Amino acid sequence: MSRFQADGADAQGSMVPAESAPCSVTWVHDPAAIDAAQWDALLPAGGSSPFLRHAFFQALHETRGAHPDTGWHPQFLLLHDAQGVLRAACPAYAKDHSYGEYVFDWAWADAHDRALARHGQHYYPKLLSAVPFSPIPGARLLVDPRLPDAMRQVWQGRLLDALVERCAEQGWSSAHALFLPSDEAALAVERGWLKREGVQFHWLNRAERPYTDFADFLASLQRDKRKKIQQERRKVAEAGVQFEVRAGEAITAADWHFFHRCYARTYLEHGQRPYLTEACWHQLGSTLPDCWTMFIASLGGERIAASLLAVDPVGRVAHGRYWGALASVSCLHFEACYYQPIAWCIEQGILRFEGGAQGEHKLARGLLPVSTQSVHWLRHPGLREAVADFLSREERGIGYYLNELDERQPFKQGDLPSR
Repeated sequence: MSRFQADGADAQGSMVPAESAPCSVTWVHDPAAIDAAQWDALLPAGGSSPFLRHAFFQALHETRGAHPDTGWHPQFLLLHDAQGVLRAACPAYAKDHSYGEYVFDWAWADAHDRALARHGQHYYPKLLSAVPFSPIPGARLLVDPRLPDAMRQVWQGRLLDALVERCAEQGWSSAHALFLPSDEAALAVERGWLKREGVQFHWLNRAERPYTDFADFLASLQRDKRKKIQQERRKVAEAGVQFEVRAGEAITAADWHFFHRCYARTYLEHGQRPYLTEACWHQLGSTLPDCWTMFIASLGGERIAASLLAVDPVGRVAHGRYWGALASVSCLHFEACYYQPIAWCIEQGILRFEGGAQGEHKLARGLLPVSTQSVHWLRHPGLREAVADFLSREERGIGYYLNELDERQPFKQGDLPSR
């Protein structure tokens, strides 16, 4: 038995008190043990992001990406009502480290262990609810969308309470939920969790007058920003680089093989091992074919680079994920990761393109700053107090930073997309 499994942890356990009927708590250590249709039925109505679907978590587990071998120990939380119907769930992992999260708590871990390790208390393992290796904003407290809003909030509260109780039972230092919506973050704060703010950069389509093409988008930008983008695109075109776009089932096994070569090369150039294997990309492509769009760059008839979008076709949201190149061409990164995807998003009527973690350089390319939220429960009161003080100061700094970025927004007056 894993040190992350308590006796009977895979069986339905103790009852969680709540405002209405009781529910049973189940902790699952392998996504394959969860009914895929029941899990997917809990996803938010009006969207089908690949990053919350059962097939996504199963692929990461089966190909040993998010897996105990890499320090990701599944602790998927399921709540059933008194009739045995799955009403709520939360993707969660016990973690041996903080890699692949994009919300950094290494300093918290260091402070915790310098003060408490000699007493046998360690920061790791911790409990984490997140999309592995992806700073993707979205629901973390999954509740049956057919329930009334008030009842959905009750079930969300039960999920939060169960996460805390799990830490108490196992003696874990903390619980964390990353990149969750503001309403879920507010509910966690009401229950004593600490909130942390962050910043990402998203491209937004115009709500009332969607862009007709990339030229229409450029026309909405200030002259210096428009000129810079045109110069960068011209460099790529004059180098002779050409792009092809492949989406859904048109992405072949050979395409996924090439993409993985590019993706792995980028990680290795930064001295890191890639998180995901080629087998994982092939599985994601076959089990979630409607969720991917790939941009492949060629020079002189040879493929040299690729970038990937994860697409929510129902919610009309695209997530910029990974890219890589086998050859160096000036401004190729900007073309592959921003300009080609934005042009495709306009053509497809996508409402939002999320550019991934950090990256202030994205502002000059038409992506706007948005705030993100994560929440944190810390068991030790001294650490909680210190982190709360740090987060209060950090939040003020984030507010100043967002105000500064707003003053530097790249759009002409009157052409700023609504956020």
